[in-house]
Amino acid sequence: MAIKRIGILVGGGPAPGTNGVISAVVIEARKAGCTPVGFHDGFEWLAERYTDEQHEMTVDEVSRIHLDGGVRLGTSRTDITRDPAALENAVAALRKLNIEALVTVGGDDLVRSSAAIERATEGAIRVAQVPKSIDNDLLIPNSVATLGFETARHVGVELVKRLMEDAKTTGRWYLGVTMGRPTGHLTLGIGKAASATCTIIPEEFRSQRVSLSDICRIVEGTIIKRRALGSLHGVVLLSEALVERFDPAEVAELQDVDRDAQGNIRVAEIDLGQKVKSEVQAGLERRGIKVTLVDKTIGYELRCAPPIPYDAEYARDLGYAAFKHLYRGGAGAVMTIQGGEFRAVPFDEVIDTATGRGRQRYVDVDTESYQVARDYMVRIGEKDFRDDAWVARLAEAAGLSAAEFVSRFGASA
Repeated sequence: MAIKRIGILVGGGPAPGTNGVISAVVIEARKAGCTPVGFHDGFEWLAERYTDEQHEMTVDEVSRIHLDGGVRLGTSRTDITRDPAALENAVAALRKLNIEALVTVGGDDLVRSSAAIERATEGAIRVAQVPKSIDNDLLIPNSVATLGFETARHVGVELVKRLMEDAKTTGRWYLGVTMGRPTGHLTLGIGKAASATCTIIPEEFRSQRVSLSDICRIVEGTIIKRRALGSLHGVVLLSEALVERFDPAEVAELQDVDRDAQGNIRVAEIDLGQKVKSEVQAGLERRGIKVTLVDKTIGYELRCAPPIPYDAEYARDLGYAAFKHLYRGGAGAVMTIQGGEFRAVPFDEVIDTATGRGRQRYVDVDTESYQVARDYMVRIGEKDFRDDAWVARLAEAAGLSAAEFVSRFGASA
């Protein structure tokens, strides 16, 4: 039985290419004689059972938006599974509007709500999700990138290139804290492509806890090694996800961060760049080394950028695939493109049964690709301790004796 009315909504943070998905779904729906209904601000209003925050979309409305940044329909992080009433309201609103199928556009958080709609309606409303995330952290097969990642990386590289030129011109260091939680894909993708001086991501610590002193020691070592090589400038990128690896006891000592209604510290509010800057700068100054460090957050500038051609094409393919999957009777899947072919990955294969969210994909630090990234960074490593003359040179650049240098940096190399 043909679909008569299909809904479209976007959840989670904005990501480049989202408008291309909306455009493709609307165009294909109209071509098939189906009415596309765009829901404003994700599940936010549906969770309140509101049925007026939507409109029937036309081809004229979307025909040229595929190259636009932002999200034409708006977005929200409303999770309708957190409250049974919210799920009940959303289902009731969708039924009242005679929605038979739904295309959702979002990441690991939205998967939970997408699957819940189909489950609560016993398949009466079939759902297909397009994987959108600048974090590239939704676990989909064959290392397929999530929509928006490549554009975010591209824009991030352009920003870092400018920071690197400024650092060279002014003889200073930049500490760029890059958006992306809980994985380091975006930070590493930007750092490797831009050839940042050093890039630090949580995955390199494996399953271990990370301390502020660990991060500061790596950054300090990078600055020292560059000094020994004759350069007094550089750019270090830090993944904001590093703070999620901090020991709770250490986090509790950071008293200037915001707390939630229950008095718990909001880990995401820790100003990682400022903390690292202060610690490293103070440590070097105590040894008579003057260094100018500037912390810079790289994040919100990436989310609503116009898509690069890769994501513009990718978005259209995914939107087309999502509509065709549902129109042909498919359901309950995240849409992917593998080897040039559309592949619907069932929700059951994507969802983490422990959390209900989408399974997360972390950077594999055991790959040759990651090793290339590390080899092009300037970092204190095991090789730096093989030659006594080089150790002496590094120690001099650090304002330490050779023994003090080995004691401070040798254990972590």
